[in-house]
Amino acid sequence: MSEKEKMLQNMLYDANYDKELENERLECKALCQKYNSLCIQDLDARHTMIRQILGKTGENVHIEPDFWCDYGYLISVGENFYANHGLIILDAGTVTFGDNVFIAPSCGFHTSGHPIDYERRNKGLEYAYPIRVGNNVWFGAGVQVMPGVTIGDNVVIGGGSVVVKDIPSDSVAVGNPCGVIRKISEEDKQKKF
Repeated sequence: MSEKEKMLQNMLYDANYDKELENERLECKALCQKYNSLCIQDLDARHTMIRQILGKTGENVHIEPDFWCDYGYLISVGENFYANHGLIILDAGTVTFGDNVFIAPSCGFHTSGHPIDYERRNKGLEYAYPIRVGNNVWFGAGVQVMPGVTIGDNVVIGGGSVVVKDIPSDSVAVGNPCGVIRKISEEDKQKKF
């Protein structure tokens, strides 16, 4: 079994020393670098290039530079996706975003992790677990989402949160570690914030 096959099956795999995976990452990072250097006003070129990088996109997708990812083809974004500056997606595991997802600056989605024991970690082994984000989700600035997390529909994740476990639909969640602080209510529709 190849290291890429192991990666895609959520097994421990050699991320550091496998040439196939290294080459794929370098190709993707070259595309990200080119994307980040495009004229900010050339929206057509930016939309064309982001579709080259990502595996699947809706029609209305907007990602502000700088944007970085590892492979790109393992990322799927739905319709009406917006990410502000500084988005990082480590997509060795799949990362799936639903429709109407808004991401504030300096957020990260990290599917990769490393063994706690240094012997395996020093051999370059890692694992990658998928991240799934539902529809109508808003991430505040500086949110970090860890491997294997699922976030439901209609969720707000407060700025600076570190999401290490699943967040159910219709929730406001915040903190490190991130946890649900309350359900979204009808009263929220009447507030200005």
